[in-house]
Amino acid sequence: MKSAGIPVFDRIQSREIERKKNMGLYNDTVMDHFMHPRNVGEIPDADGTGIYGSPACGDMMQVQIKVDDNDVITDCKFKTFGCGSAIASSSMATTMVIGQKVEDALKITNKAIVDKLGGLPNIKLHCSVLAEDALKHAIYDYAQKHGKHYKELEGFNPDDHGTAPDDVTHL
Repeated sequence: MKSAGIPVFDRIQSREIERKKNMGLYNDTVMDHFMHPRNVGEIPDADGTGIYGSPACGDMMQVQIKVDDNDVITDCKFKTFGCGSAIASSSMATTMVIGQKVEDALKITNKAIVDKLGGLPNIKLHCSVLAEDALKHAIYDYAQKHGKHYKELEGFNPDDHGTAPDDVTHL
């Protein structure tokens, strides 16, 4: 069903986006990364893959990285099943790590992702944690496959594949 050349679903989605923007929940940067996410997809010959999710909210992220001989992340892709904040956080995280040395990428926190997005509603802060942790899982996978050791991964638990929103403690 179409009206004025715009599918009904698109009109409804556009109205919902405008409503949320008008309510002040999401800024233009978050909306841009949600509506036009960067680096979506998979890397066929990825050097590292991380999967992370939240059983409490149902969001799930996969992050893959490609790393060159100088330990620089040359590509990073994501696939996210989740809300707009989860998609925006994943998108922003990938843009932040491409071109970074692995050690520097490990220093990117959920707070840095939120800051780069220009903020997220408090109830959506856990989405940035998911993006940070999915990235860490991808780097951990890369390190294991290539015999690398990174100080920033000391104490990292690779068996932890999910967090509840109440676990957001390091903003």
